[in-house]
Amino acid sequence: FTETVEIQISLKNYDPVRDKRFSGTFKLPSVPRPNLKCCVLGNAAHCEQADRIGVDHMSVEDLKKLNKNKKLVKKLAKRYDFFMASDNMIKQIPRLLGPGLTKAGKFPTLLASGEDMQEKIDEVKATIKFQMKKVMCLNVAVGNVTMES
Repeated sequence: FTETVEIQISLKNYDPVRDKRFSGTFKLPSVPRPNLKCCVLGNAAHCEQADRIGVDHMSVEDLKKLNKNKKLVKKLAKRYDFFMASDNMIKQIPRLLGPGLTKAGKFPTLLASGEDMQEKIDEVKATIKFQMKKVMCLNVAVGNVTMES
């Protein structure tokens, strides 16, 4: 397997109890983890496009089959690293799936109708999320050992 290179940042003079916790995203110039699995929750056009580039996809009918079943939604969230949804579907997702994806921290990224899907997937793969919790350290993947400097 390919080892991931992470950066670990420890904060000094920062009290997580008193000071505000923070989170954010950062786009890296390269993709640190190329084998992240993506699933497109889309309309017919986006599903067809996802099929062409070999990405898993689900339509509204597939989501309705899950029937807000918490276990099935959890399984779905576990199976993929991130989700993308068509602009006209993103509003329906909480209604169709309940809070499962949001709880797992995998709420879908918006995919506009005119955007190039492969480009958008690569952009999401290159974007890292960090979140300050109770611990004074932040760990984030920034690359892997196969990359050139």
